[in-house]
Amino acid sequence: MKAAQLDLVVTLSAPTLSPHGSHIVVAARHPSFAADAYVGQLWEIDTADGAAPRRITAGVLDSLPRYSPDGTMIGFLRQDEKGRRQFAVVDACGGEARVLTALPLGVTDFVWDRASLRVALVAPIPEEGRYGTLDGVDAGKEDPRRITGNQVRENGRGYIADQPLGIVVMRVPPLEEEPWVKPVGRGAAALAAEGGEESGDPNVFGGANGIPFKVLVTPEGRDAVDPEFSPDGEWLYFTAALHDERDEDLRTMIHRMRLRGPIGPQEVLGVITQDEAENAYRDKWQLVVSDPERAYSGARFSRDGETLYMFGLDLGESGRDFVARQAGVFALDAAKIGAKKPKAPRELTDRDTTDYGVIGARLIPYGESAIAAIARVRGSGELHSITPEGKVKKLVEGKRVVTGADSADRMLAVSVTDPTTPGELSLVERINGAGVLRSLSTFAAQLNRETRVVAPRELSVKASDGYHVHGWLFMPEGEGPHPVLLNIHGGPFAEYDWSWFDEAQVYAEAGYAVVQCNPRGSASYGRAHGLAIKERMGTRDYEDVLDFLCGALKSEKSLDKSRLGILGGSYGGYLTAWTIAHDHRFKAAVVERGYLDPASFAGTSDIGWFFSDEYMGTDPDRVAAQSPMAVVDDVKTPTLVLHSEQDWRCPIEQAQRYFARLRANGVETEMLVFPGENHELSRSGTPWHRRQRFEAILEWFGRYLPVRD
Repeated sequence: MKAAQLDLVVTLSAPTLSPHGSHIVVAARHPSFAADAYVGQLWEIDTADGAAPRRITAGVLDSLPRYSPDGTMIGFLRQDEKGRRQFAVVDACGGEARVLTALPLGVTDFVWDRASLRVALVAPIPEEGRYGTLDGVDAGKEDPRRITGNQVRENGRGYIADQPLGIVVMRVPPLEEEPWVKPVGRGAAALAAEGGEESGDPNVFGGANGIPFKVLVTPEGRDAVDPEFSPDGEWLYFTAALHDERDEDLRTMIHRMRLRGPIGPQEVLGVITQDEAENAYRDKWQLVVSDPERAYSGARFSRDGETLYMFGLDLGESGRDFVARQAGVFALDAAKIGAKKPKAPRELTDRDTTDYGVIGARLIPYGESAIAAIARVRGSGELHSITPEGKVKKLVEGKRVVTGADSADRMLAVSVTDPTTPGELSLVERINGAGVLRSLSTFAAQLNRETRVVAPRELSVKASDGYHVHGWLFMPEGEGPHPVLLNIHGGPFAEYDWSWFDEAQVYAEAGYAVVQCNPRGSASYGRAHGLAIKERMGTRDYEDVLDFLCGALKSEKSLDKSRLGILGGSYGGYLTAWTIAHDHRFKAAVVERGYLDPASFAGTSDIGWFFSDEYMGTDPDRVAAQSPMAVVDDVKTPTLVLHSEQDWRCPIEQAQRYFARLRANGVETEMLVFPGENHELSRSGTPWHRRQRFEAILEWFGRYLPVRD
């Protein structure tokens, strides 16, 4: 694939199944160079007739579809004219979608209640006078921010204290109601004469004179996410950090809030207003699950309502010891919830061997009593079912990555990616006891038709100490000899996997062999593998990537050992910078959004207040012994430094000072800065910036490491 073909890459949301399993809806999106944005709509698939998916919405960017439990509606998020995602519904039988919110910063998530009458919306709650809530006051004219703690900003989100994530509950109006019509002319005059006031659509939450925006069911000024209604609809469960030490640790707990009164088809939703909630935390928000050394999140009830499942992550005595911690699945009997002393949930999975901490993944009710969860296993994204007793069964495995799932009426649908497709939809069928995927879509057809998709070769290389390092080799066309790029992933507790990877495809199309592996420190190989570099960064991980590179060169005679390049982003930028200071075999390097100086990371990065201390320790000499900035004077390799202006994970000062030092030392170097982008540029940056990034990387390697015809 060429960089100019990024717009052919279609990715999918998690699927949603109708209650009887007859239909699946998924959101498909792709980059658009014409709009310099992402565009996409909802698609429906009939599970029985085998027909191709059909587009059922026509928004610019529709996402996150979820069937109402009664199957009559599909809720989703639709991008408005200002780029904000608002909550919308469409009749499951077809028709025009109705947008039901007009919130100033949009909606990030939602969940239905079991009666299909209400939704709980997660939305940023802007402080009055900020983020456009006051006409004429733009970002540069807002009041100063008073900073008093550690947790101030978040990459991609911005300052967080003045726009916390809150949960609001709204009633979904019947779709058969006639749409509201704004009074005009004589109608408006007559309304005024009767003492009425012109208002916005009463069914639009957050609109003019609609439901007041400040009505919350979670504490004001605190992030609250992962909403989940109790089966009887009386309680709303959520994840939040409400403890006194919340600014000093990474713990979160499961809480619940009693919703006022029974909700029937003809009743108006009653909620606790902000005035009623003041100073009432102990009475209104009940702690369900807590642990002094663990974070809990993502609570979901089983279909029979008897078990509350959740994710759990140990954080040690300090509450910040997150290095290589693997998330497990825990459970609590619903009958035990509400006791005076919160009960400890039981652990159902083995966190030393299996990690369920996939970013953005949700627990999915499976059958009547079990739950399904995505697990990271040796570069695969498996789907496991887990019973209340802790019996774990693999539903989907193999050389692929499950990105989302849903189940209904004995049917299981999954969104998957593998080395040949960015995303397809499949049904999971049991054949001889094994889960077999029946493909339902061909979203990657045009990509595969118009580009050359490279299938990687799996490798396991014995490192110098005998440990086996797992990874992949992507080969370009032709007999060679081929120049080689060593690509290093971020994290460090992340991984390369069996998903379709645009970077390897673009570099291989340009004529480079791509070598990438999961050295010690990476995820999906057990906790011991990930923990191996704690307070020893730049040691075993550095040796592993070079040992793997040597193994790959030995395995394929068409690879040119004399023409090597190296690149990586975030932690990959760290290890690239570290490597070129210690090994001078590489003709060129690209250091992208790098973690380059732990000394200045604290106070500038959104995670700086804990990340370096936990990974490198607190002894200044030991920290310096792991710092790329401390050895930058040893770099001789021509190096391109890439960074984004709004990167708050690895702030741009890391790149600026590294680049300045390279120049001062006479190293051939350039720096490319992307305006308006954050740490996620390579994955979710604007289409033109992603294309320009690829072009810049290939131009740099072409200059120092040209591909021979």
